[in-house]
Amino acid sequence: MSIKQKAIQGVIWSVIQNWGSQAGSLIVFLILARLLTPQAFGLIGLANVFLAFMQIFLEQGFSQALIQRQEIDPEELDTAFWTHVLSGLLLTIISFFLAGFVSNIFEQPKLIPILQCFSFLFFINSLSHVHKAILSREFAFKIMAVRTIIGIIIGGTVGIVMALSGFGVWSLVSQQFIYEAVEVFIIWGAIDWRPKFRFSFQHLRNLLNFGSSILALKFLNFCNKRTDNLLIGYFLGEVALGYYMIAYRVLEVMTQLLVSTTKQVALPTFSRLQTEPERFRQAFYQVTLFTSLIAFPTFFGMITLTKELVISLFGERWLPSVPVMQVLAFAGILNAISFFNGSVFIAIGKPSWKLWLSLLNAVLNLIACLVAVQWGIVGVALAYVISSYIAFPVSQWAISKLIHVPLLTYLQQFRSPLIGSVVMVSGILIAKHFMVDLINEKVLILVGTAIGTIIYGLTIRLVDPKLFKDLLELLKMIRSPSKIKMSN
Repeated sequence: MSIKQKAIQGVIWSVIQNWGSQAGSLIVFLILARLLTPQAFGLIGLANVFLAFMQIFLEQGFSQALIQRQEIDPEELDTAFWTHVLSGLLLTIISFFLAGFVSNIFEQPKLIPILQCFSFLFFINSLSHVHKAILSREFAFKIMAVRTIIGIIIGGTVGIVMALSGFGVWSLVSQQFIYEAVEVFIIWGAIDWRPKFRFSFQHLRNLLNFGSSILALKFLNFCNKRTDNLLIGYFLGEVALGYYMIAYRVLEVMTQLLVSTTKQVALPTFSRLQTEPERFRQAFYQVTLFTSLIAFPTFFGMITLTKELVISLFGERWLPSVPVMQVLAFAGILNAISFFNGSVFIAIGKPSWKLWLSLLNAVLNLIACLVAVQWGIVGVALAYVISSYIAFPVSQWAISKLIHVPLLTYLQQFRSPLIGSVVMVSGILIAKHFMVDLINEKVLILVGTAIGTIIYGLTIRLVDPKLFKDLLELLKMIRSPSKIKMSN
């Protein structure tokens, strides 16, 4: 099977995984949001800040190193596995005893048992990192889709039952814990590879040489993604963080649905094409363009219908999340056209490039959020978006130097999706103006979405007929991949 065939099949199963898992997790999330308080979500948000920080030292960049390798030594897999397991065990012990110290920082004694429970996840997760890397190398996204969806169903069911029974924040703790445990169990049952009791310090040094940049990168990504949560939780409290988390969670779900599906396949695909610059460049153009075709109208549409979405999905008590969600949607638009930059850096063995860019992002984000926290959660959201847009040109300059993608050429490909989205928003706002007092929020969302979809499709067809045709061809490939003849 050619790389292109593997990539397309990978995209299909990645679509199933991401859409299936996100649909399932969104349903669970919506139910729990109606059953639990902002304080409960805020406490979990604080716990996850600590969890994400410690997780950096578990992953160490070994998975990316294994995926990126053209050829891999079985002993290298064993070395990576046992290093992960020992790291997971050590992090579990450290995290368990640090729980009291962390809770004192935020003045939240309820965090202690939550953090102690979550500490065991480090050891559990360490058992599957190498297995996931093997599956990614083999484009075995079917297995990954199954384990994710089953984990969400079981974990979500337990979480909802516990919430209905009055367990409060522990509903969210149990949901997350069971989800992780089920995933590990399924992966071990689905893959034949088993670690042998052998260890190579030479392979460890090679992995560390590659992974050191990834480790630093993950720390900087933590600063980029968690600085806002950390500052809100510390200065504004767990209730404010709960409102912010709901808005940010919606952005995450939409990003997973619209962008991460393709990114999951992008790294192994780019890695196989690293010796073919022209094909690499064309693959990069195509993946970013087709992602923007879907992501642009989605995030623009969300901005116009946010209030109706929040009331319909979460209830009126979550209305303070509306302006935060609208601001963060602009970050979603930017993410859509820069999401694959990291895969490019790693695929061609230049993780240090991404490291320096992440350092810039982290510094900008920290400064912006520190200044903006005095204006509440909306101010923090706006600071996050502004810092992202300031760093964007630098990131694209690096890409242009690395794979010879001219910045102007890269940006011009988004002209049609941007025009279509702006025209679409205008149509939705006009329709909303005349219908807002006549129909309820749910109907308004359906009508607005239908009107927006029609306007967007017609606009793309008008301003760029070839792009419209390519989009239809892509949809046909996804529906019937076996009927498409592809070559290497």
